[in-house]
Amino acid sequence: MQKYYFIGIKGSGMASLALILHDQGFQVKGSDITQYTFTETPLLAAGIEILPFDAKNIEPGWTIIRGNSFDDTHVEVAQAQVLGIKMKTYPEMVEKLVTETTSIGVAGAHGKTSTTGLLAHVLGGVEPTSYLIGDGTGKGVKNARFFTFEMDEYRRHFMDYTPDYAIMTNIDFDHPDYFTGLADVKNAFQDLAKQVKKAIFAWGDDQQLRELEVDVPIYYYGLSERDDFRAVNVVRNQAGATFDVYYHDELLGTFKTPLFGEHGVLNSLAVIAVGYFENVDLNQLKKELVNFGGVKRRFAETQLPHATLIDDYAHHPSEIKATLDAARQKYPDRQIVAIFQPHTFSRTQAYQDDYVKILNQADKVYLTEIFTSARETNGNITASDLGAKMSKFAGILHEDNLQQLVALDNPVLVFMGAGDLQKYEVIYKDLVK
Repeated sequence: MQKYYFIGIKGSGMASLALILHDQGFQVKGSDITQYTFTETPLLAAGIEILPFDAKNIEPGWTIIRGNSFDDTHVEVAQAQVLGIKMKTYPEMVEKLVTETTSIGVAGAHGKTSTTGLLAHVLGGVEPTSYLIGDGTGKGVKNARFFTFEMDEYRRHFMDYTPDYAIMTNIDFDHPDYFTGLADVKNAFQDLAKQVKKAIFAWGDDQQLRELEVDVPIYYYGLSERDDFRAVNVVRNQAGATFDVYYHDELLGTFKTPLFGEHGVLNSLAVIAVGYFENVDLNQLKKELVNFGGVKRRFAETQLPHATLIDDYAHHPSEIKATLDAARQKYPDRQIVAIFQPHTFSRTQAYQDDYVKILNQADKVYLTEIFTSARETNGNITASDLGAKMSKFAGILHEDNLQQLVALDNPVLVFMGAGDLQKYEVIYKDLVK
């Protein structure tokens, strides 16, 4: 039996890949930091062993899969080199799955996890489908017809993939520690587009996507008459959204989604477009669309006795805007309170004016201190600097002063961030027990 050892198994993509290989019958284990992360829960539930980093973990006979974050100086990577054990990268292993099925990769500065999760759910309810989602979940299905997966633009990691289809949700400037600006991001997506084999489905309102030059057809989806796949007669309410879908002049039917925010309609359109071109039964697709329950850390709700808690991975201004829009749609008569953890100094510095403008759309805004990363431990901006520019700013939260949230009257608490924000949610829940 093939045996796979993951260096950095708790990484969101790595955890998903580990689950896929486990489902396919291979022996899987790996290592990572000892601090809890939400991705380890499904790994442990599957019986996959997670070890602390240690050179002694590296043994002959295992295929080593190396996470993107680990260079040659890492203790386990170095040991594998000493022992002469060949290592495969995470993208190399994903590309192997890409070539074995009809593959649909999802790329975009924002929305790729939500769209991949929706696509996996809908296609998986109609046809055998394997999937790899960036929230740490993955599933391997024998003799799968489809494989749907996330393609991460950071450091151009998605250039390792050659999918049959690509969904491109948007092109936006993010990861200022790597990309030099919007033109640099667009160039990366242009290069990816050249590697797609059959067709691209792209959001029609994104001018950068409109300017892509590729060798395969691009089908645009959106709410405009110039889009190939259009949602019309859109009705958004507290139950989700209902809309008619046209492919050019052909009415494909009336569809419903339980998702909130305009992006819920757009993501659904992308999925419908893929299903249409792959001759998936649209009546079955409709049923699966209605039953989608969402993905981890994307508008995940918890109803408490005197508050509603929403947990979301949003950390870029565009993502925050979409999350607050969804909260307003579902809870139009409630106080929307944003609790935001800025993620890295470089991103906070680059987008500070956008953060101020968008967070002020909430009724009240709390910030935590800026979350640091291994790549970036300090900077020239603080959370207090950001908060001082906001008219709705209510203060900086720490683990010992969350009592002020308890005093709010039946709020919708929207926790947003890509770091360790969930520890604040746990403390808050303990306070209101």
